[in-house]
Amino acid sequence: MTPPRQRATTAETAAPPRHFVFLLLDQFTLLSFAGAVEPLRIANRMAGRTLYTWALAGEAGKDGFSTCSNGATFRLDMGLEEVARDDTLLVCGGIDVQKATTRAVLNWLRREARRGVTIGGLCTASWSLARAGLLDGRRATIHWENIDGFSEEFEEVNLTKSVFVIDGNRLSTAGGTSSIDLMLKLIAADHGEDLANLVADQLIYSAIRTDRDSQRLSVPTRIGVRHPKLAQVIQMMEAAIEEPVSPAELADDVGMSTRQLERLFRRYLNRSPKRYYMELRLQKARNLLMQTDMSVINVALACGFASPSHFSKCYRAQYNTTPYRERGTQGAPGPALPRLSV
Repeated sequence: MTPPRQRATTAETAAPPRHFVFLLLDQFTLLSFAGAVEPLRIANRMAGRTLYTWALAGEAGKDGFSTCSNGATFRLDMGLEEVARDDTLLVCGGIDVQKATTRAVLNWLRREARRGVTIGGLCTASWSLARAGLLDGRRATIHWENIDGFSEEFEEVNLTKSVFVIDGNRLSTAGGTSSIDLMLKLIAADHGEDLANLVADQLIYSAIRTDRDSQRLSVPTRIGVRHPKLAQVIQMMEAAIEEPVSPAELADDVGMSTRQLERLFRRYLNRSPKRYYMELRLQKARNLLMQTDMSVINVALACGFASPSHFSKCYRAQYNTTPYRERGTQGAPGPALPRLSV
């Protein structure tokens, strides 16, 4: 068997370091960026040599600065310049990604994609890739909070709820710590599972997720209740927002009476099935209002409201504002969401 140091020396002479370029959009999420770059640093340390290098890019150009959503600033290494064809370009998104995805960014992404560069989107940056047309006909993921708006705007993208997705030379993550999972996958593909596991141990990351894992907690975990029929009904509600199903049908589908279903929701969630269902629909409506340019009427229809006036009345009761005023306050802090909304 070849000694470890000899194997490393052979690999070092065989392949140069893999280079990553991180495009930091304005108001990018620090956690997603750190979750991508730290595994690379640790991989270099564990290997005892430089396996990975990286540079920070942004519209401000070399020695300019990019600011993340928590206010921290980062000095940039480069502007929107041509990268090497074998580089991996990762776009780091965050708050108000639509505004941060400027025409210059879109043109740069399209140009680099035409040159065959591998391009990925972290957190909300899948929106940037989709807006540039780089995800048409591809599988992708995005943070769960942005799924509603993304699905309405980019029907040609096969959106999943996975932690991360690798589809050819297109990568995407759901945000948060999912960047770690993606990078561990890439490290394992480049240098083997043993090194990826060493990196995970250094991160005290004991549950490595795959692209088959869902980004959201299960319904029982989210609502803090482990009742199989309650979880099943809520899953059915979430899957039928545009065409709501009556409580009687929901109850029948899980083998109970409507009265039993009412008691179940009152006992565990302190509200009726109808009220809970309404909160789900209004939460989706709010996401669409804040994340898309859909008309208020189309938002109402997409959330199961046949009458715009009824939609407006229900929305005001829930959020103390009208859908039209909500659309006009995009970017401002919104009202607190209901505790049990999902």
